[in-house]
Amino acid sequence: MRDVLVLYVAGLTLCWGPVTTNAQDLSQLFRKASSSVVVIRATGRDVGASGEVRFNETGSGVLISRDGKVMTAAHVVQSMDEIRAEFVGGEAVAAKVIASEPAADLALLQLDRVPQGALVATLADSDTVRVGEQIIVVGAPYGLSYSMSVGWISARWAPNTVYRRMPLAEFFQTDATINTGNSGGPMFNMAGEVIGLVSHTISKSGGSEGLGFVVTINTAKQLLLVRKSFWSGLEGEILSPELAVLLNLPPGAGGYLIKSVAKGSPGDRVGLRGGTKLATIDGRQIVLGGDILLKVEGISAGSLADLVKIRSLLGGLKPGTPFKTIILRAGRVLEVTGRIGEAD
Repeated sequence: MRDVLVLYVAGLTLCWGPVTTNAQDLSQLFRKASSSVVVIRATGRDVGASGEVRFNETGSGVLISRDGKVMTAAHVVQSMDEIRAEFVGGEAVAAKVIASEPAADLALLQLDRVPQGALVATLADSDTVRVGEQIIVVGAPYGLSYSMSVGWISARWAPNTVYRRMPLAEFFQTDATINTGNSGGPMFNMAGEVIGLVSHTISKSGGSEGLGFVVTINTAKQLLLVRKSFWSGLEGEILSPELAVLLNLPPGAGGYLIKSVAKGSPGDRVGLRGGTKLATIDGRQIVLGGDILLKVEGISAGSLADLVKIRSLLGGLKPGTPFKTIILRAGRVLEVTGRIGEAD
């Protein structure tokens, strides 16, 4: 009887043990997937203790169309002056942002051209993905181009549940290794289809041992392709009521303090200005001297939900349509008028 029980337990182990993909399968999958992956190298401006400084940002992305559209993470490219997408083999192509939704950490780039040999990725229906499925992530962790990590889907999180600063993003949680430089890179299923875009990790040390979060590809398709969220080229922060008072905003008004403005962006064309001086307020560093956005087309800019509404409104306007922006600059409330461009 004991021998029978041992055999029975062994049988259960065989039936319910972990299912793995062999190294040859993963090698073939990597070769197929990496031809659609790009390494994004961007240059921007920041404000330090000594004034304005230039800095470089590295991220990842994925080619999704033959005419040169690339999906990536908004925080990699949102306010960058120059963006280049590097393909397998090292060929680099200039790119520009054409849509962005920071509330889901998503951005869409348009390449100047598509290099010969680059493959367009297949976008899956991420609604069919289940917890426990094996995946791979391809990107440039710490700038190390075309590195692959393997893992599993650990959990799925509905919008506005796991990360309040990104209320529009549905997330996959994964145990695959994710580091700086992976941001914006694709997560593939075992069929080589894109099921998500890497966003961020939650970690005590800032390393890869934390929880990795990936925006589902259905979220990206909806916000970047169907709705096409407006890219402003602005980076900044929503002012708290206390800061609004300190910075002399009109009574009861909220606002968005502009830290930087990407060159050639819609915000730059309107004439908006970024910050010039680093200051410390209540122990926290903040960049001052930039315009404070108060309203766009009558919509207040005082909350995250307001900014989402503004991007949605502007994204739906036809090229050539004028729009009005109310700002606070050097203590004066000003109205500036912009116009939706062809590239917006």
